[in-house]
Amino acid sequence: MAKLTVEDLPLEGKKVLMRVDFNVPIKDGVVGDDNRIVAALPTIKYVIDHGGRAILFSHLGRIKKEEDKPGLSLRPVAERLSNLLNKPVTFVPVTEGKQLEDAIDNMKNGDVLLVQNTRYEDVKDGEYVKRESGNDPELGKYWASLGDVFVNDAFGTAHRKHASNVGIATNMPGKAAAGYLMEKEIKFLGDAVDNPERPFGAILGGAKVSDKIGVIDNLLDKADKIIIGGGMAYTFYAAKGIKVGNSLVEKDKIDVAKQILDKAGDKLVLPIDNVVADKFNNDADTKVVEGDIDNGWMALDIGPKSVEEFKNVLKDAKTVVWNGPMGVFEMPNFAKGTLEIGKFLGTLTDATTIVGGGDSTAAVKELGVADKLTHISTGGGASLTYLEGNELPGIAAISDK
Repeated sequence: MAKLTVEDLPLEGKKVLMRVDFNVPIKDGVVGDDNRIVAALPTIKYVIDHGGRAILFSHLGRIKKEEDKPGLSLRPVAERLSNLLNKPVTFVPVTEGKQLEDAIDNMKNGDVLLVQNTRYEDVKDGEYVKRESGNDPELGKYWASLGDVFVNDAFGTAHRKHASNVGIATNMPGKAAAGYLMEKEIKFLGDAVDNPERPFGAILGGAKVSDKIGVIDNLLDKADKIIIGGGMAYTFYAAKGIKVGNSLVEKDKIDVAKQILDKAGDKLVLPIDNVVADKFNNDADTKVVEGDIDNGWMALDIGPKSVEEFKNVLKDAKTVVWNGPMGVFEMPNFAKGTLEIGKFLGTLTDATTIVGGGDSTAAVKELGVADKLTHISTGGGASLTYLEGNELPGIAAISDK
């Protein structure tokens, strides 16, 4: 996918509108995890080092009523960004109007400005109008009018058609380009889906088959093996006639699971044993069982034989994509399967290893193997949409080379 990148743009003296992903946790006015801010630094630094004036847009949380706004201001993010860049960052507490326009007009080359949370525009005069998240055409046109060129570095929102990504890009008189982070996502996820080095293995976890049907369907034509873990494995168990006890099953998706199994043949790899519990609780009684799961017991993690089986399937892989946990990762006693898979991926030094999704990402960071993986995707929903083979509006709106 040949898209313009930030390095293709003229930047000297230009007002460079940038969509970044600063949707970070904030508590008591302090940024908790600043990973997303740090991830945007290379593109921001490139723009200001080349004489551009960086005007940053980001959303934070969801705003559905006026009372949501005070707790979701981007002011703490501006302070953290200023510390990370070691230079002043102008924070403008509004999303449109003279105060914003004057602040932009007063910028000098190399300056950085952060606009207030774009989702403030979703509520106007107390009414939930979704101007930002509904891609209001006038809002996109207005924001585009504030700059000369546009850089989209927010992969996490690329699957959504918002005024601050698609709206600005389509109304920008200058060019729209990808930032470094976006460029990396397009390269690694795009290559994995469209042109993987083989053998290509996919690991899909999480609670519901319904969340991953599109991904499984798309990858069945592309991957050599698809490993299924997490709660969704037991809908496939039910489709195969294996007893699941009290495990999570989407009854209305059993027929879909049967169709997938028929189409997949031996491409689909399910757990061969499971850690089962007598209740959904970290301190529940547990045991490891193979095959049928008795009534009164529910599977909450893959078992040790499954871990070894999955490792065996992946050991010669040249491309691996992982999205979703193998068990109830938030409970320490049922996180082992997920952690074991994460640890193993860190040993595949000859493979391209790509991780996306909150729990999978948390696992590799907890293990300290993040730096041993090729790429950790910054967008769970966006990476899933990509793996489904669907077009991402935020990427489609970037200018082609």
